Amino acid sequence: MKRAIPVVVLSIAGLVPIWRYEPSLGGSTSTTEAASTPSASSSSSGSGSSTGTVVKGTTVTTEKGPVQVQVTFEGDRITAVKMLRQPNHPQTTAAVPKLIAETLEAQSADIDTVSGATITTEGYKESLQAAIDANAEAAAASPSPSDAASTASAARTVDGSAVNTEKGTVQVQVTFEGDRISTVKMLQQPNHPQTTAAVPKLIAETLEAQSADIDTVSGATITSDGYKESLQAAIDAKG
Repeated sequence: MKRAIPVVVLSIAGLVPIWRYEPSLGGSTSTTEAASTPSASSSSSGSGSSTGTVVKGTTVTTEKGPVQVQVTFEGDRITAVKMLRQPNHPQTTAAVPKLIAETLEAQSADIDTVSGATITTEGYKESLQAAIDANAEAAAASPSPSDAASTASAARTVDGSAVNTEKGTVQVQVTFEGDRISTVKMLQQPNHPQTTAAVPKLIAETLEAQSADIDTVSGATITSDGYKESLQAAIDAKG
């Protein structure tokens, strides 16, 4: 009996660390949801080192699902658009690059509805307009000297080389504000459905990357290569 006592004591002592360090099964997770009221904040752009004012548009509830955009401005100019929320639907996925490309070209929410994605388009434009309005209100409240300097800088438009491809001629026209690519326009492109679908994606990627180092659009490799060659020529010509 006397020998059994230490064994029992040691066994109990050995279990104490297990009881003390058993992980807790309880806990909580936190979910951050974007506010429905647009807000403006100055931060770095996700696509590069340039800074700008980032504004979240309102969350618009549609039949397909919530739609919300985040817009980056330099002064009152839209330099980037990012989808924070969008319906999980193939037509929405196909429509978003077109909506963003049209926004960057139009510099407003006055853009065309994408066929087959009317509901998403309307939600996108409403959220976008809310972000534009919020940025305008913030600028009116505290105008920045850098905005005036940006507006004063003259824009320069450069035509890229005309590149002959198996599908047809590809040529771009690029507008620069300083060293920044602000607009890309197609002067010549093949009359082909895959090219028509690819061009908005190529332009959107160019405006985000600020270079010709962009991905080839699947199904439009020839047009993509011609586009990038003409774009690089315009960048080189600008100097």
